[in-house]
Amino acid sequence: MKNQISRAIAHINFQLKELQVKRFLAVVLVGFLVLATNVAPNQAITNKLDQAVHQNDSQRPKTTGEWNREARETQGSPGERLGKIGKESAEALKDLGSLYPDTAQRSARGLKNSTSSNQVQR
Repeated sequence: MKNQISRAIAHINFQLKELQVKRFLAVVLVGFLVLATNVAPNQAITNKLDQAVHQNDSQRPKTTGEWNREARETQGSPGERLGKIGKESAEALKDLGSLYPDTAQRSARGLKNSTSSNQVQR
């Protein structure tokens, strides 16, 4: 009996090690394929994404690169940097505020519809 248990444990250990080797080989193969294939980024997708990010006319930075560029431009003058941050914060709040009325109207309609349907069910 003791011999059978030790063989079963050895068999399970072997299966687990083999499974880990298979996973490792799969990861290596996928990594090699990703790195070896020379896929150029699709410029059309990049342009569409850039247009979606910059769809409104606000002048505040929206990407990390734009934030970094602005930080380099105002590196020597903290007063100018604070002024730009204040102006951009005001624009961001204005953009957020312009979204609120539409969201409030849709929420109110949904609340009204749900309360009227609850009254009908009673």
